[in-house]
Amino acid sequence: MEEIEKLKEEINRTRAELAILYEISNALRTTLNLDEILYIILTGVTAHVGLGFNRAMIFLVNDRENFLEGKMGIGPDTAEDANKIWTKIQQEQMDLDDLISAFKSSQSRIESKFDQQVRSLRIDLRDKNSGLLGLTVQDGMLLHITKETIKNYASDPLVQILKTDEMVVVPLKAKDKVNGVIVADNIFTRKPITKEDLRMLVMLSNQAGLAIENSYLYEQTVIKAHTDSLSGLWNHGYFQYLLQNEIKKAKNDNLPLNIIMIDIDDFKTYNDSMGHQAGDIILKEISKILRDHSRKIDYVCRYGGEEFVIILPQTGKKDAISIAERLREKIEMHPFVYAEVMPQHKITISVGVASFPEDGTTNSELIASADRRLYEAKKRGKNQICSSDIIP
Repeated sequence: MEEIEKLKEEINRTRAELAILYEISNALRTTLNLDEILYIILTGVTAHVGLGFNRAMIFLVNDRENFLEGKMGIGPDTAEDANKIWTKIQQEQMDLDDLISAFKSSQSRIESKFDQQVRSLRIDLRDKNSGLLGLTVQDGMLLHITKETIKNYASDPLVQILKTDEMVVVPLKAKDKVNGVIVADNIFTRKPITKEDLRMLVMLSNQAGLAIENSYLYEQTVIKAHTDSLSGLWNHGYFQYLLQNEIKKAKNDNLPLNIIMIDIDDFKTYNDSMGHQAGDIILKEISKILRDHSRKIDYVCRYGGEEFVIILPQTGKKDAISIAERLREKIEMHPFVYAEVMPQHKITISVGVASFPEDGTTNSELIASADRRLYEAKKRGKNQICSSDIIP
């Protein structure tokens, strides 16, 4: 009789585990947005209706630069915060779908000290002393750091951030390649991490690794579809979409926004003298200069022909003018091939600057303002910036 009861308990637990994994799997199918995928994974790990860990975080591998970077962390900062959150979830009877829907509708990141700590951590995978995170990426094996063994890793960056006495580090895999790591602990409840917890976390991580890989593939497809083939910059159509989004954000959050419109001076002269293939090389070089010397938050786009446009989010006019001047100088000083055929024996640009909301509150208004000032800069003698309308 006792064996039958144990068997029933085992069956019920397995059913519950499968239900959790099924729910998480279904949620992962609803999106290809990376932030949403990461949130779904971490909510599945931490929610009481999921695996029930106190805290969890995700690190992703950056193949290009060969490091592991913190992407998102979910978990309270204190035990008091933990009790408030868990009480609210219980009172409102929120299930996994409710938690995920709340995140998607808010379209905002988790803002917590814990999340900031996670996002500040970068591990160089070329370093032999890359610690627990690096070891997990390299070996592709789960690490369960227990109360008895954690003292051996006291200097590890991960242990110093978590300040916990037990944790689990699990690789995320797709096509037999590690693309990230999940870390989880029970710092507040001090509940021991069991074999069942580890088994569930491994099964979830298998789904998570594939979901992240699919998100990457989708992102690459989107980038390819919206990239100008010659310059490698965002194309005209995607520029219009990006500008509309940034205007909406600027309106909602009362933030400044600027665009700078750029045109290569006397480019027809260069094409007529050296041919269009040589002109294409110049376009590629200028595109690279604009991209390399712009900020990470900026959107550098090819508007068409020899015109470029850069969206400067969260940027006032004074800073926009400084950025435009820096780019103008970089191009003027660059040793372009056959620049001597140009009227000034060098390749230069003229720039128009337009600000939201002073110069326009829609795509067409801002573009028209920047374009008007660009041609004013040309009228004044080229190789300069114009940021205001001339009043007759």
